[in-house]
Amino acid sequence: MKIAIIGRTEILYETIELLLKNNYQIPLIITSKEAPEYTKTSKYFEELANKIGAKYIYTNRLDKYKKEIKSTNCDMAVSLNYSSIIPQNVIDLFPLRILNAHGGDLPRYRGNACQAWAILNGEDKIGLCIHSMIGGEVDSGDIIDREYLSIDINTKVTQCWEWMAERIPQMFLNSVKKLEKNPQYVLEVQSKNQKDALRCYPRIPEDGRIDWNKSNIEILRLINASNKPYSGAYCFYEDKKLIIWDAELFEDDEIYLSKVGQISNIEMDGSVIVITGNGKLKISKVEYESFVGKPSQKIKSIRKRFK
Repeated sequence: MKIAIIGRTEILYETIELLLKNNYQIPLIITSKEAPEYTKTSKYFEELANKIGAKYIYTNRLDKYKKEIKSTNCDMAVSLNYSSIIPQNVIDLFPLRILNAHGGDLPRYRGNACQAWAILNGEDKIGLCIHSMIGGEVDSGDIIDREYLSIDINTKVTQCWEWMAERIPQMFLNSVKKLEKNPQYVLEVQSKNQKDALRCYPRIPEDGRIDWNKSNIEILRLINASNKPYSGAYCFYEDKKLIIWDAELFEDDEIYLSKVGQISNIEMDGSVIVITGNGKLKISKVEYESFVGKPSQKIKSIRKRFK
């Protein structure tokens, strides 16, 4: 079977390697400009294409290359994080469809930053789907494979990304094998009822600003949802930005009166306890100016507050 590759990221690069290891032919690799955080740039994809004798195309306009794509006679394509929406007239060039990996429990959690939104929404699991693509649409099409990761109040989005990076190449391989055996295979036909879908829109760094009037649970979810690879949940300490990387819920029997953001205790382990709108948080790792580590290295008094 001949499989085309469309997209970017190191996960897609690893998918190519896995498909080759399983004796699938890769006659075509299409990519576009990488994001700054990617460890596998377009140059890596070009070098790999040259190594295996595949046609290499660098573009964000696939419709301009329909003739070149068709000439490779690929049976299907796998796509991940391509820089533009793929039109139907390109999808139609592949008899067994184009497969896409999406980190959301389709048909819910369509769109962007789905793992972060699921954490913020208090879900107990996140989904990861391989689905066939429909031109001009986002995260629609028949589901071919699906897996779940259980999450809780302490799960960071970092863990979700690590899980997806590990599972996506294998799930692509599994899906290719299913369609090779039965071209009509579908795990689930996605509902077209808008009531069944939940569209997630992009998050920006400013969305990580902490409102200490929120409950400790809400703030902890924000800290975990904004964690790496994102830029982190943050507040201000002595008028300078402070990013919180590690925190957990904190409970004691203290009866108190306080403004929110108040440092209520500096612990022996270097963490600090902060009062929120409902409950307390234990903060164990912060980034402040060029420092990254225990907050007690920068916070020396319970007369201080986060804002």
